Amino acid sequence: MSYNLIIPPGYKPLLGVKETERAIKELKDFFELNLATELNLSRVTAPLFVRSGTGINDDLNGVERPASFGIKEMDGVRAEFVQSLAKWKRMALGELGFESGYGLYTDMNAIRPDEQLDNTHSLYVDQWDWERVITPGERNLEFLKKIVRKIYAILKRTEHFIYERYPAIRPELPEEITFVHSEELLARHPALPPKEREMELLRECRAAFIIGIGGQLADGQIHDGRAPDYDDWTTPTGEGRRGLNGDIFIWNPLLNCAFELSSMGIRVDKETMLKQLEIRGCTERLKLLWHQKLLNGQMPLSIGGGVGQSRLCMYYLRKAHVGEIQASIWPEEMIAACRQHHIPLL
Repeated sequence: MSYNLIIPPGYKPLLGVKETERAIKELKDFFELNLATELNLSRVTAPLFVRSGTGINDDLNGVERPASFGIKEMDGVRAEFVQSLAKWKRMALGELGFESGYGLYTDMNAIRPDEQLDNTHSLYVDQWDWERVITPGERNLEFLKKIVRKIYAILKRTEHFIYERYPAIRPELPEEITFVHSEELLARHPALPPKEREMELLRECRAAFIIGIGGQLADGQIHDGRAPDYDDWTTPTGEGRRGLNGDIFIWNPLLNCAFELSSMGIRVDKETMLKQLEIRGCTERLKLLWHQKLLNGQMPLSIGGGVGQSRLCMYYLRKAHVGEIQASIWPEEMIAACRQHHIPLL
């Protein structure tokens, strides 16, 4: 088998398929309204695909292939299904004229054909992508933490919302989220690879924001990959640490693992983008449409991120597999194994 599948011992869904579908709708509506209200965001319509060769699509870790197709009515033009809207959102902020303190969010639907399929990863990705205009004075770690705390407050609120409707699903999130820099995490567990460091941290604190993902650490490695042209992972933040971005993790007791819900950060300004493109050897991107717009001051300073919709529903509804939340394509062996262990894939 080319996939990893976790089978929780004695697993039985707390909600049936029809009840799950109702709960997904209730959960998504509640979280979306709270996200918009808490962060001053307006809903906008987003593309499913963008023109190739513009630099608008998110290249994730730089190795994933976007699904693409030729456009019959536009001879020679190819389009790519979005992998996320990290760059598109910032461009939209400028075009729609959002002011500081306000921003946008959208339902992002993406196709990632190179994704490794398991309990939490699918070919189909759905998330709330959001982006908000900030001032130069807000490009700092304390402001990033302020926004993270706002999002965590929504996660806590949502947990209570679900418990009120489905009392069998009891609240488990801690009162506060813990902030840990990836450099500090390396110092605590120098012999462990990054994913195992995350596991040790989340076993202990149950909810954490890991800061500084993408930049080189003391051992010469990175905690995890980040594109060089949206999140800022090089700005110094004191005590020899760098980076104004990170990931929100919680502990998933059903799967017994650290569970990522959101990736977010303060975005690069002109100088930071130039520096990070040089670090990654990608300066040829400066000729692309999106990068030219940033260099020419046509996009505002911003903070943004994505919150996984199916991931969120998996956690709150205590589901063992993302295929219990969304319809996708899975290997036949995985479908058979899930059926055998009472995991109903949609």
